[in-house]
Amino acid sequence: MSNDEIFAAAYREHYWAVSRYVARRLDGRSGEVEEVVAEVFTVAWRRRADLPPLPLPWLYGVARNCLANAVRGYGRRRRLVHRLGNDESAHGRQVAVGPDAEAPGGWVHEALARLSAADQEVLRLTAWEELGVEEVAVVLGCGVRAAAMRLHRARRRLRAEIDRLSVLGGAGR
Repeated sequence: MSNDEIFAAAYREHYWAVSRYVARRLDGRSGEVEEVVAEVFTVAWRRRADLPPLPLPWLYGVARNCLANAVRGYGRRRRLVHRLGNDESAHGRQVAVGPDAEAPGGWVHEALARLSAADQEVLRLTAWEELGVEEVAVVLGCGVRAAAMRLHRARRRLRAEIDRLSVLGGAGR
């Protein structure tokens, strides 16, 4: 099979997995999902000769880098809009959620949000993307032992945050 055919097969097989990976990390900024996914597959096309036999973890690694660029760009745009005085909250488009509007399992997301970005990522890779430690290592660009240790520590910190929230929230959590 040629590199072009290998790329085409990877695109067909993994487009939706990469799209879901990106969408979950952009927290509702759906307009940017297609841009980031397009960038991921642009990089994959340019490097199609480097595609590994199991390309999904490699594509997640590329997506991770593209997301970092997108998040930096989003932050720059928000700061610019804020400096210009055209902030969304100034136009009344900010939604205030009441205390009774907590989504089911919201406390898990709250506990996850209290963790570092690195801990969140390793937990999401295993839970959301259903990757094994070997695949997580490829995405993170580290060894298998380092990935396993990061996952272990992240799980321990998540458990501590869940316990902390259950103490703060009482029996409702």
